[in-house]
Amino acid sequence: MSIADKSRALMVREHQQVKNRQQSMLMRAAQELGLPEEASYYWNPIQGKVDASARMIYGSSHASMS
Repeated sequence: MSIADKSRALMVREHQQVKNRQQSMLMRAAQELGLPEEASYYWNPIQGKVDASARMIYGSSHASMS
């Protein structure tokens, strides 16, 4: 696997992780507020890119859960 392929795979995986984290948090919020489950399926990337603010909020951090 070339370096370009590895970097692409890494970016695709990070993009999917950010999406999963955002949708999980939206689902929890929707449940707490009593909204329909469909409200948690919101995902609005622009041309396939994750918004920079969403990446900071939902991106991985160096903190670990114990």
